[in-house]
Amino acid sequence: MGRRIRRTERGQGTVEAAFVIPVLFLALLLLLQPGIILYDRLVMQAAAAEGCRLLATKTGALGDMDAACEAFVRHRLSAVPQHDCFHVHGGGCSWDITLSGDEASDTVSVTIANKLKPLPLLDAGATLLGMTDGAGRLPLEVTASLPTQPDWVNGAEAGRDPAGWIGAWLS
Repeated sequence: MGRRIRRTERGQGTVEAAFVIPVLFLALLLLLQPGIILYDRLVMQAAAAEGCRLLATKTGALGDMDAACEAFVRHRLSAVPQHDCFHVHGGGCSWDITLSGDEASDTVSVTIANKLKPLPLLDAGATLLGMTDGAGRLPLEVTASLPTQPDWVNGAEAGRDPAGWIGAWLS
């Protein structure tokens, strides 16, 4: 014979689910926003690092390559969805990209900034904590900085002059 359920235990699973399901959805929502921010920062950091590598090889012989470098970084940033919870994309491309340095510099750097709109419920918390700007958007900024030459090149007797490298090697 099967187990008989007493009248007092009937519907207990339904009541427990009514309490647990909203808590699970709230926990999922609380984990979703940091995941979005982490994804954005990873894509931004990778695009900034690749932009630094491109700037380190930029030469004046090819003309002004800043526009090409910026276009390359913007292309890499296209992996971020054009939705306000990932990055604000109002009307046009809103990425703020700052490039500095070239192959003659000691270091090159790329700074990428943008803003995102926090998810519902979390926007009130972010505003109360002072993490948002006046429009209720959360700013994100990433900077990558790399040396243009490895340490062994900078420490060589000939410096950055390839003709000096040959002369030092022959002597």
